[in-house]
Amino acid sequence: MHSITVGLEQRAYPIYIGTGLLARLHEFVLPLAPTSVTIVTNDVVATLYGEQACSALASVVATTVTEIKDGECHKHLDTVAHVMNALVRSRVDRRGIIVALGGGVVGDVAGFAASIYMRGIRYVQVPTTLLAQVDSSIGGKTGVNHPEGKNLIGAFHQPSAVVSDIDTLRTLPARQVSAGLAEVIKHGLIADAAYFERMSVSIDAMRAGDADSLAEAVAGSCEIKAAIVARDERESGERALLNLGHTFGHAIEAMTGYSSWLHGEAVGCGLVLAAKVSQALELLPDSEAQRIVQAVTRAGLPTRVEGLAAKDAVETMRGDKKSIAGEVRFIVIEGIGKAVQRTVPEHLVVQALHAGGFT
Repeated sequence: MHSITVGLEQRAYPIYIGTGLLARLHEFVLPLAPTSVTIVTNDVVATLYGEQACSALASVVATTVTEIKDGECHKHLDTVAHVMNALVRSRVDRRGIIVALGGGVVGDVAGFAASIYMRGIRYVQVPTTLLAQVDSSIGGKTGVNHPEGKNLIGAFHQPSAVVSDIDTLRTLPARQVSAGLAEVIKHGLIADAAYFERMSVSIDAMRAGDADSLAEAVAGSCEIKAAIVARDERESGERALLNLGHTFGHAIEAMTGYSSWLHGEAVGCGLVLAAKVSQALELLPDSEAQRIVQAVTRAGLPTRVEGLAAKDAVETMRGDKKSIAGEVRFIVIEGIGKAVQRTVPEHLVVQALHAGGFT
């Protein structure tokens, strides 16, 4: 088992990475001395791992399970209300904890519910998708979507622990593995050229389900993200770099109703669009831009869109939570392993969108 600490002083917490950890879940929850445990999961993950998680926690304290529907289209306030109602019915007190068992949607919804129930209770992330293990379970960003934009409603609320069992990735559909690779590629692009190179070499192995390669990706991405979060918990500076590809990606998700694109697919396409903008700004050499496109392509991710209008995308991005006074801030790439935040002339954004298939 590999352990990484997110160093946030009083809010510091461990990330555990390894195999067979779901069966040992009680070891990570028992030190929290909860009065109750509420497992929040979705209907797919509950079938696969719900019973195992409940059995592992049986020796700790009374455990209940609350299921939500699977999919990004269910990441909204009604789903949070469903979780809150379950907490109230079970009379969960301030020392109770939530265990978020599932992918990014489960983690975001459960974490947001934990942040506002009784003004904040503890929760433990148990991510079961590659995307959640390498990215969304870490850093305390919780929240839900609004029809006008991605993650517009939420709060910073750090978990008490993150438990990533690599074994759960064995049941992950190939499309979901590819979605997670978008975040792996992103971490290399913003912070570590050597990591980007290692992960690029390992893409085929990861897509084939090689446990060692996947564990290396999870550990490497967690180390990168944990260090950034420790230096900038609430995204006042450096943490914004983690949004590389996300401004474009969030627009794609919103414009397609959070239904046809997985988050990682939209981010993967967003990385390509960010590379095109970086080229237009003469920051990124053409050869490195091509390496980015090749990595995204080999990961099985889309590099172009169809049927979306550039002008609508620009308007959607103005409503992104990262924009200030309607001015969109982009993360651009100065070279593999180094990214910066910049405002970009709108005509260059539109140029990149057209190059990426927008009409």
